[in-house]
Amino acid sequence: MKFNRSSQLVLVSAVSLLAASLVTACGTLTVDFVYVTSARAAGPNNYGEVDVFEVNSESGHMRHIPTSPFPSGGRNPVAEAVSTDNTNLYVINQDDNTIVQFVIGNDGKLYPQNTVNTPGVFPLAVAVTKSALYVVDTYQPLPSCSPAAPCSGSVAVFPLDTADAPQKALANGNLNYWPLNLPGSSDVLTPTAITLAGSGSYAYVSAYDAKAGAGYIFAFAVNSDGTLAPLNGGVPFTAGVQPSAVTSPSGSAYLYVADALQNEIIAFQINNGLLTPLPGSPFASGLAPAAIAIDAAGKYAYVANSLDSNVTAYSISSGALVRLGAYATGSQPVAIGIDPSLNQYLYTANFLGNTVSGFQLSATDGTLLISQGSPFTANAQPTAVAAVPHGSQKK
Repeated sequence: MKFNRSSQLVLVSAVSLLAASLVTACGTLTVDFVYVTSARAAGPNNYGEVDVFEVNSESGHMRHIPTSPFPSGGRNPVAEAVSTDNTNLYVINQDDNTIVQFVIGNDGKLYPQNTVNTPGVFPLAVAVTKSALYVVDTYQPLPSCSPAAPCSGSVAVFPLDTADAPQKALANGNLNYWPLNLPGSSDVLTPTAITLAGSGSYAYVSAYDAKAGAGYIFAFAVNSDGTLAPLNGGVPFTAGVQPSAVTSPSGSAYLYVADALQNEIIAFQINNGLLTPLPGSPFASGLAPAAIAIDAAGKYAYVANSLDSNVTAYSISSGALVRLGAYATGSQPVAIGIDPSLNQYLYTANFLGNTVSGFQLSATDGTLLISQGSPFTANAQPTAVAAVPHGSQKK
């Protein structure tokens, strides 16, 4: 059939309108923005970078937003957290001892706002409440302390102002940090992670004593002003040999600790902030578990096993973990997250693979199905993941 020129124009216009409608429809399919820090990205001034992925709500496919990646604002970003209202991202740059606050745009873009220094040396972990930011440093800021002569780590509290900007660290007596020392011992404790529990009422920091081959959990009550009060007389609870990750399901009375050397997950029951080992604990993991994520319903737990390059899935029954299966990821997963919008997609940052693996999470049985197109390319040596629901931002 032959078309005249006017017919061709009508056809082209119709196709253009259809394409535009499809683009608009695709835009509404973005369910989350996922932020992945990369330690060795070749960013400006040798800064690390933050890859920003948008997640498709129907397939779980992850793709970079057009302006991704963004400079992390420092060297060697190793941890990140999202403000409770999903409008800010906090990135921890280890080699610069800095926290960088980014405002998150409604298109997922990052806008740097403020940078503050941590009290100690080499920050490695972060947690956030509505009113405060908690950052763990590898070493306390002591004149005698250095990588050649290490000392125990510390945790600092940064109040957040009305713009969610971190302020000067709160004082602990004449210090602006809490030392993570083992009472009555001069052994060096190396911290590894921090989490909040009890709707932000308690903070738990994992650490280990390499000399004694012992792991610990420091427990703190969180005061109304965000300051910390040590529990159990400041004596940490024993937790395996080398705890590498710690988490607590929202609103639950359980705490889970990954032990990277013993290849297991240690479970505790929380009672007024104090920890009691759960019957049946510890539970076997894969090799060198590095990160734990719990789904929003508190029904399933997922552990990234860095040396097995997989994720172990568990169902949760009265706090106990029941293994469901293992699922292959890219090489050496070191961080794991679950999408906050639908509680339907899971992703891992694969440090040696330079990728992000994506999975669809079954709400009925907790099993995982690899997402379309996974694994997804990231910058070199991704270290952490964080996510926000699409459309929750103010900018």
